[in-house]
Amino acid sequence: MTVTRPARLTGAAFCAALVLISAVWILRDLAALGSPLALVRYWTGDHALLLGGRSSTSLVEPLLLLATAATAVAALRSRHAASALAATGAVTLALRLPGLWATGTGALVSTLLQLALATGLVVTAVAGRRPPRSAREPLPTRPRTAPAATAGALLVTAAAVGTLWEAYWATALPLEITVDRFTGGRSVARPALGVPPGWLAAVLAALHLTAGVSALARARHTRAFGLLAAWLLTGGGLAQVVLLIRYETLPRFADLTTTGTLSALSSLFALLAGLAVLTLLAGRGAPEPVPAGAPYPPTGAPPPAPPSPRPPGW
Repeated sequence: MTVTRPARLTGAAFCAALVLISAVWILRDLAALGSPLALVRYWTGDHALLLGGRSSTSLVEPLLLLATAATAVAALRSRHAASALAATGAVTLALRLPGLWATGTGALVSTLLQLALATGLVVTAVAGRRPPRSAREPLPTRPRTAPAATAGALLVTAAAVGTLWEAYWATALPLEITVDRFTGGRSVARPALGVPPGWLAAVLAALHLTAGVSALARARHTRAFGLLAAWLLTGGGLAQVVLLIRYETLPRFADLTTTGTLSALSSLFALLAGLAVLTLLAGRGAPEPVPAGAPYPPTGAPPPAPPSPRPPGW
């Protein structure tokens, strides 16, 4: 399937609006915290700034902003951007949904706008698709077998790791806190636009699993979902590793508790697995076979036009 030009332009416009909304909130936090370094420190785990009540964004905002900007560029450059538009819209919808019941008035308006734009992205991706006009029109390529299998295994493992950690916290924490981790209750400190940690983990696990299964099946939409999943996995892993370095956890690795050791290993795995999947899926896909009966390859030059006037029996 390809995407019509009006749908591509509409999708790019929706993406630009989402980028603008996130950028406004990020600039607001930048003004409140005073410097880019302070903002980056907060995004990577300096929760003293969060307790001060001066921040509204989380690490999700810059990661989604860059991913959405990349989707806008893809929509303008490629007629095979339906999967990218759908993936960005679906993930934005899932991550912004808790804002309906867990934010203040200003953040609620922003959440409603983002949900509307994300819904528009999904609708545009579905409604703007059309079948190829001919058997010779090129289709989105599938990922190559070995890179797809490796990326799929890493993403499925990341989904399993995230799920196991949530199961652990559900048993280790009181029920009230466990519920608040999904609903954004008062027992969980977070910024105005922050996604509740349990909800975020569930969304990411679902995304990683979806992208991993797609990669193992070498589906045509693997690259769009896989790159988005890998980008979020890399960003989260990097933030956790920076936190480990900041608190000098890695030099004391042998002295950590079992939970601390597993947490550090999970952070390192998330960073390395995300980078690996980005590398594996960023390459060119496998070439498509020439359709049966086609007189020339899909990307070749068309045959010459028949002579005019045509001879008898042409």
